[in-house]
Amino acid sequence: MAFRPLHDRVLVERIEAEEKTAGGIIIPDSAKEKPSEGRIVAIGSGTRSENGTITPLDVKEGDRVLFGKWSGTEVKVDGKDLLIMKESDLLGVMA
Repeated sequence: MAFRPLHDRVLVERIEAEEKTAGGIIIPDSAKEKPSEGRIVAIGSGTRSENGTITPLDVKEGDRVLFGKWSGTEVKVDGKDLLIMKESDLLGVMA
């Protein structure tokens, strides 16, 4: 991939939700919500403090993360629909 986010930003690929419910009901595309779970594809170098030191990010490439419903900016990189957002927009890392 030829794209690297700057500073405290991360590039996230959405993980699509299941198309069936636990009871076996198929959910049509028009009723699906955008998933708020994704995988980190790329990360920036970190946050720069006032004195110039760089604090690395808490997440790493490959982490599964949760983010807010309206977080990030949608971008298209190498034909894939991805989200770019600040690390502070992430809600947590899934273990």
